Amino acid sequence: MHLSRLQLTDFRSYPRLDLEFGPGATALVGFNGVGKTNIVEALGYFATLSSHRVATDGQLLRTGADAAYIRGEFARHTQRLSLELELIPGKSNRARINRANPVRAREVLGLIKTVLFAPEDLSLIKGDPSVRRRYLDEVLAQETPANAATAADYERVLKQRNALLKSARGSGRFTEGHRATLEAWNEQLIGLGIALTRARAELAHTLAPFVAESYRGLTDGAKPADIVYISSILGSDFADEMNDGDASAAPASAPAAARDFSDEELEVAFRKRLEEVQGKEVERGISLVGPHRDDVAINLAGTRARGFASHGETWSLALSLRLAALEHMRSLDPRDGMSPILILDDVLAELDRKRRDKLTALIRDVEQVIITAAVREDVPEALGARIIEVTPGEAKVVDDEP
Repeated sequence: MHLSRLQLTDFRSYPRLDLEFGPGATALVGFNGVGKTNIVEALGYFATLSSHRVATDGQLLRTGADAAYIRGEFARHTQRLSLELELIPGKSNRARINRANPVRAREVLGLIKTVLFAPEDLSLIKGDPSVRRRYLDEVLAQETPANAATAADYERVLKQRNALLKSARGSGRFTEGHRATLEAWNEQLIGLGIALTRARAELAHTLAPFVAESYRGLTDGAKPADIVYISSILGSDFADEMNDGDASAAPASAPAAARDFSDEELEVAFRKRLEEVQGKEVERGISLVGPHRDDVAINLAGTRARGFASHGETWSLALSLRLAALEHMRSLDPRDGMSPILILDDVLAELDRKRRDKLTALIRDVEQVIITAAVREDVPEALGARIIEVTPGEAKVVDDEP
């Protein structure tokens, strides 16, 4: 698939913007701070209904605006698809599909697939487990929109359960009423948690060979890369002791793989873990076990990369995770015109010449690649990119054939 036209109204720094795109590579070139990332951020929003830079939609509106609009026209296999998203802080966002009546914004999930790599993605290797969980959840949401609903329902139940635990902690005693209500929330937490854990664990297992292959393609292949999903439900006794219930402190090899257990076995394990930590949960006023405490171990030569990988290895690993997501989604629907759109936001300048050339070789056959760069020299000539010059509040094509 590819984006053919993008229109923005009161989005970020743009009162109005109207840009035409095409298949192949397109480079948005301009100095830092002129609005290049705002453009690719808007495109990425169609796929995930979220920004890779900020946590709330209110920050996406131009200063003084009441709403923002993102409109895109796409070629998808043999279809033409028109999408419009209306972002309204404090209200439910709305969408129009092929100019039909407004629907809930989440109705567009799964229609457009993008893979976006940005400097913030270094946190996939060095950052908190929440970043790696979000990585999996974003891929799952694009793969099957129902996964997004499961994750949202789990977060809702978790919030209510935490409120109860906080209330019990504040009262200074855990009453029978607290216990009965907690058991009710536990039932929902277990059901949704098992579904989310299994989906993530299966995805991590599927992505692992793609990660290994991408990392080999970006480096000399001396250190094999691998990823392993670590569940706090299974065999994670180390977690409470080492990191307040957070599985990020786990060793490179997980004690048990969630995908190897039946739902019934996972349910038994989840109940047991909840019983084990109930006293600590009441004491701390927070839920200590469940997929919200899981992690993805990213390994180089069998050793956790977090804390050990060099700067170059960190960049290559983070990029490999995104390329793995791209290849996975391509494999789900190999038809022409269904490949996700690859977005590389301000990253080429950070790669040495060797890695840049290797990356170019890996992405040359992607249907549409959109790049942002400060200077034209950072865009590999081998990509044959169409150049769009971006200046404050404006963007225009300056070269169709560099």
